Amino acid sequence: MPLNTWSENIMIAELNDEPMFSEDMDGLLQRLDELVKSEDTLPNVIVDLKSVATVNSSNLGALLKLRTTLGQNDRRLMICSVTDGVWTALLATGLDRVFAFSEDVTMALATLQMEA
Repeated sequence: MPLNTWSENIMIAELNDEPMFSEDMDGLLQRLDELVKSEDTLPNVIVDLKSVATVNSSNLGALLKLRTTLGQNDRRLMICSVTDGVWTALLATGLDRVFAFSEDVTMALATLQMEA
């Protein structure tokens, strides 16, 4: 997974379909846990789903865990470039009302910068 530090306050994670999705999310969560343990400030995270066609319950659970971790540290999760298959799963589970969404990475960056 390309994990890009856009600024000290914003990290961008480009996720892929399974089986890489789970591995990528584990890596991202591990990276954030390391920052928490070292008492560094967590960045806001943009998750780019443009390469993800569908998600399963495990994937949704990982996204919820990421949102919780960031929220506990006063940081935001923005999900962008959601495909139709992913959007269908989010609507079916009601998670479309839980996460913050953006059309693409550029819009997510603008949103996070305006809120800073």
